[in-house]
Amino acid sequence: MGTAIRSAKKSLSRFASNRFLFEELVKRDFEHKYKRTVLGMAWSVLSPLLTLLVMRLVFTGFFGRTTPHYTIYLFAGTIVLAYFKEATNNGMTSMISNASVINKINVPKYLFLFSRNVSSLVNFGLTLIVFFIFCIADGITFRVSFLLLVFPVLCLVIMNLGIGMILSALYVFFRDIKYLYSVFLTLLTYLSAIFYTVDSFDIKIQRLFLLNPVYVIIKYIRTIVIDGRIPSVEYHCLCLIYAALFALIGAFFYKKYNRKFVYYF
Repeated sequence: MGTAIRSAKKSLSRFASNRFLFEELVKRDFEHKYKRTVLGMAWSVLSPLLTLLVMRLVFTGFFGRTTPHYTIYLFAGTIVLAYFKEATNNGMTSMISNASVINKINVPKYLFLFSRNVSSLVNFGLTLIVFFIFCIADGITFRVSFLLLVFPVLCLVIMNLGIGMILSALYVFFRDIKYLYSVFLTLLTYLSAIFYTVDSFDIKIQRLFLLNPVYVIIKYIRTIVIDGRIPSVEYHCLCLIYAALFALIGAFFYKKYNRKFVYYF
């Protein structure tokens, strides 16, 4: 326990000493992403809105007739999944795309992953604002319990960082992981109940959906916003377990292979 605390303090100290570089990386990521685009950061909002529009047109006739606040139901799933995809995909290539910098400067390699995740988080924050505007337009009353939405978002951020560390480490050694992960994300889209509800499934099947951490986060947000209920203590623990599990596995990958990364750039 003492070793883990000392390691954490050392990492925080190194992060603080490289704060300027981290800020510059975040700025560079934003400039690179929206370079030569007319609308710039507006695409952060327009992209999930266009996805929402397509899903609304396609699936309303199949699932929307019996689902209360179906637009909000779709929107909640769409923005969470979009944030997860962007954060983990960007995290996966964060080290390789900065190989020239890593080879020249001795800095913590996780800085590049963190900077990519900050960019994705800002985009997610912008879409959340639009999400709340849609909630008002759909007649959903804001309640004090909405403040609890900070919890699943924080768990999602930690989970994205952990998965990003795992993927970026694997991508250094196996470039094929990029294509395999793309297929996995397609599968994840259909298994996260974005456009359909799980209520019609047998209770055992519904519990299997809880093995999907992205669905767990989506369901938490829908429970607060649409159902007006606060998830159980056990459900909060499940969110924490997923966040902690992926963060620990990601930290293990980075610590184990940190010295080997430079030989594969």
